[in-house]
Amino acid sequence: MRFGTQVCGDLALGAAREWLVADGRGGYAMGTVSGLRTRRYHALLVVAGDTPATRHVGLAALDPVVRVDGGPPIRLAVHEWADGAIAPEGHLLLEEFALVDGLPRWRWRIGATVLERELAMRHGSSCVAVIDRLVSGGPVELSLEALCTWRDQHGERRAGHLPLREAAGGAVVADAYRLRGSLSHGGVPTSAEGPGARWSTDGTWLHGVHHRAEAARGYVPNEDLLLAGRFTAVLSEPGDALEVTAWAGDLGAEPPPATEIVEAERARRWSLTSGAADTVTATLTLAADAFVVTTANGPDVVAGYPWFGAWSRDTMTSYEGLFLATGRAEQGRELLRAYAATLSEGMLANTADGGAVGYNTADATLWFLHAVERHVRAAGDEDLAAELLPALDEVLAAHLRGTRYGIKVDESDGLLVQGADGEALTWMDARVDGMPVTQRAGKAVDINALWCNGLAALAVLRERAGRHADDVRRRHAVTEAAFRRRFPAPAGHLFDVLDPDDAALRPNQLLAYSLPYAPMEPDPAVLRRIADALLTPLGLRSLDPADPAYRPYHGGDLRSRDQAYHQGTVWPWLIGPLGDALRRAGLSTRDLGTGLVAHLGDHGLGSVSETADGAAPHRATACPFQAWSVAETLRDHLMSTDQ
Repeated sequence: MRFGTQVCGDLALGAAREWLVADGRGGYAMGTVSGLRTRRYHALLVVAGDTPATRHVGLAALDPVVRVDGGPPIRLAVHEWADGAIAPEGHLLLEEFALVDGLPRWRWRIGATVLERELAMRHGSSCVAVIDRLVSGGPVELSLEALCTWRDQHGERRAGHLPLREAAGGAVVADAYRLRGSLSHGGVPTSAEGPGARWSTDGTWLHGVHHRAEAARGYVPNEDLLLAGRFTAVLSEPGDALEVTAWAGDLGAEPPPATEIVEAERARRWSLTSGAADTVTATLTLAADAFVVTTANGPDVVAGYPWFGAWSRDTMTSYEGLFLATGRAEQGRELLRAYAATLSEGMLANTADGGAVGYNTADATLWFLHAVERHVRAAGDEDLAAELLPALDEVLAAHLRGTRYGIKVDESDGLLVQGADGEALTWMDARVDGMPVTQRAGKAVDINALWCNGLAALAVLRERAGRHADDVRRRHAVTEAAFRRRFPAPAGHLFDVLDPDDAALRPNQLLAYSLPYAPMEPDPAVLRRIADALLTPLGLRSLDPADPAYRPYHGGDLRSRDQAYHQGTVWPWLIGPLGDALRRAGLSTRDLGTGLVAHLGDHGLGSVSETADGAAPHRATACPFQAWSVAETLRDHLMSTDQ
């Protein structure tokens, strides 16, 4: 994936395309093609805490400054300031940005002199390696200015006291992370002491660094950064490089040289994609890798970068694509066991991103049933089925007797009811001023499709574990019959909610046709009606444009975004349910994902966005890297290419 001067040199284009390198713990490095930091989340070292959601921004940037033949300094970075100024303008010297094996690489040209930067994170630790290498020309003097902070990823820091002390070959910032620099010749490191690579402390605060994406989202757009100091070395000939490593954690434990970190990460990525049948599969496999993390509690899933932590709904919806489609069944098994251990009153917690554990979800637990059954079927893991059955039986019992937020089976028809004042319990969960935008209280079509599917899945798991399932099968038959009788609407599609009835044309009904044990047989004419109204190149709209409540654009401040979030905004993850429904109807899906494949180079490079505008040209919005968008795009691509 390559971009030349027309994209790199135009901030409207180059700064709108973002790259991500994850560390396997929930931390990351992230930025833009042009090098401009447009978000408060953009940095070379973002460190995850005890959970992926508790992250701190450390090393914000390493700004290259070059002197060729003893001439004046040439600054290769680019920054935007609170007064609107763009300075320096190093992006105008970029001749190429490339994403190679999912790792970013920049090349700046100053006449005959070419300087290249590549970076990688050391998988499994909070450590980034940055290598600035002379490709042609020389000798040159290169300085890398370390712009530093230490703050919560969602906040800002103003000029003030930020502890800074020198350490061998570099510095320690805020007693939280360390910087180390060294000079290498042809990839062979030399000593960080003396004339090789020199560290000089600065301590100047840079005021009013501006983040244009935060301004557009209605957040505080400016912060101050500490110019902690600079690494300087002379690159005498092509192949010479100034290497910087930054890491958090045990600051006394030296990581390997930067070259080794980059080579090891490149090799790991090659191993992940070695069995991929095509470039799209390889790209999406690498994208999926970013979301699977290991925490103190075992494997988990980051719902989206840069601001999400773990959300059970996203994790379970993504399970097939992230774990089964990528050969991670063993890791997935441990994740399912860990999540089962957290069940409370028959429910999975929704998230703890806000600091407190919340259970306000009616569907995450039902997606969990789906994920367990898919895992057992794909991996032949009857032992896991037997181990988890007591917990899954309690899920059934809790839903029958009633659990939190009014979630309970209506024994008059076997359908699942949900709803509580001030809560939005389905995946359409946006709230404005504390009130749900799309509450969907009652018998929601997706919740009940998942409930029917979950009952059948539980019966299958019981039978695979050698236990009887007659009672569950009888309940499933009653519920499925009620679903088929009650959900068809006069217009030909399915009601979105029953009791009270809501016939809005939304994509939620796709689950009734697409799940493995879906309650409805897909009708090609109904699926065409849904696709005609909702399908876009990047996924499905969340509401029919003909509906008076439809909002075509998902932008502006938080209030405006949340009002539009599920009222027409496009969601790429829905391509999976649509594809499954079409295949069950005997229809081809070979070209269904064309727009999403093209999108891999449009926004979050090599990945799939959380959402997009309902109106053309469907500008990507929200998180540029989203787990369930990637998981369902990958799963649908694999299923479609098998047709």
